[in-house]
Amino acid sequence: MAENKKLVEAITSMDEDFAQWYTDVVKKAELCDYSSVKGCMIIKPAGYAIWEQIQRQLDDAFKKTGVENVYMPMFIPESLLQKEKDHVEGFAPEVAWVTHGGLEPLQERMCVRPTSETLFCDFYANEIQSYRDLPKLYNQWCSVVRWEKTTRPFLRSREFLWQEGHTAHATADEAEERTILMLNVYADFLKDVLAIPVVKGQKTDKEKFAGAEATYTVEALMHDGKALQSGTSHNFGDGFAKAFGIQYTDKDNTLKYVHQTSWGMTTRLIGAVIMVHGDNSGLKLPPKVAPVQIMIVPIQQKKEGVLDKAYELRDRLIEKGFRVKVDDSDKSPGWKFSECEMRGVPFRIEIGPKDIENGKCIFVRRDTREKIDVALSDVETKAAELLDVIQRDMYEAARAHLESHTYTAANWEEFCDTINNKPGFVKAMWCGNQECEDKIKDELSATSRCMPFEQEQISDKCVCCGKAAKKMIYWGRAY
Repeated sequence: MAENKKLVEAITSMDEDFAQWYTDVVKKAELCDYSSVKGCMIIKPAGYAIWEQIQRQLDDAFKKTGVENVYMPMFIPESLLQKEKDHVEGFAPEVAWVTHGGLEPLQERMCVRPTSETLFCDFYANEIQSYRDLPKLYNQWCSVVRWEKTTRPFLRSREFLWQEGHTAHATADEAEERTILMLNVYADFLKDVLAIPVVKGQKTDKEKFAGAEATYTVEALMHDGKALQSGTSHNFGDGFAKAFGIQYTDKDNTLKYVHQTSWGMTTRLIGAVIMVHGDNSGLKLPPKVAPVQIMIVPIQQKKEGVLDKAYELRDRLIEKGFRVKVDDSDKSPGWKFSECEMRGVPFRIEIGPKDIENGKCIFVRRDTREKIDVALSDVETKAAELLDVIQRDMYEAARAHLESHTYTAANWEEFCDTINNKPGFVKAMWCGNQECEDKIKDELSATSRCMPFEQEQISDKCVCCGKAAKKMIYWGRAY
């Protein structure tokens, strides 16, 4: 018990210091480590295994919509980046530049990609000639570099992993349809795989992606009441196409510009999983994304037959498609239980000599700590049922938290009081003027998260200036 207590005490309570709790969980669960390259992280096996699950399942979802994977260079010539004025201005403060090749200065400096719109556009200008070449539904998995001033593991680092989809279409309607389709893919993935509820909506012009006509977002709420932008989908219209000369010959033999989209999700999703589901014992991983879904912990493992039975259960479960490990280390059972909880394994199976004698084992849920006696003959069936229940219950708990931390405000006094004293989303009306957005950000450190698709009429006046309201917005402080 002393060992067990020591491991748990290594994590700062989230109520005492949420930022330190987050860092403790990341470090103690061995998800990543700091690098000698300032602002960059080393993703360790436990963290990368979560990313692999995210990547694999997202990739499958993309391909079901007709998307194909490609890969673009990591360097972008400055002249290429300069072709789209709004885009380059939006990323200029974050760009890392390469000025030398070996010992020789480059004739033209190159940036390390902060995103790949310009590369895809340059490629599409040669690839697309006719309406028969459309649509182009491409995605790439890669890393990007953005020279962030303030970094935090998974949430914000100078180099991070992501996917970026880039599609080209014949018409504006097709581009808009794809933009919304991919946003819904993200929302479904967050709900069904990561057990995270989201608010879907459109970004304001102030918050939209540089060079986009419209940006749509899925916004999640973390345990501390801060928002996290968890995925975005952008409709570029024909702005990039005109800048890069991406035209096609239509059926009527006239030249037309393509309409484009872009959409992306990053390793910050790992941070979202930590902050939505974790507790003071560490990670809580939804079964569908957990690299290890079941940990088998043998009790009195040196006694004859105990390890053999643990391995037998493991093999039976693996045969049925579960991700399972046996903790056969020489640590005490209490330490193993605590470590299993720290790493967020959805449930563990405890089995010892008396359990074997009675033809049963014990399932222990990570999310509720509930213990369940299960007959050895029923392990596969009960495991499948329990994983489904845990996945559903974790989503419902997160949804309840989102709903209980979403507030409304009808006037400035109420809005200020709510933002300052009730961490979460605040629904309030907006006149459409950026001056009000700027005031809210400057005075309250809150931003517009999105204009939700499901609009409500909280009042007829802007919460900031009192003028006629145009949209209801979700506001909040964010990572």
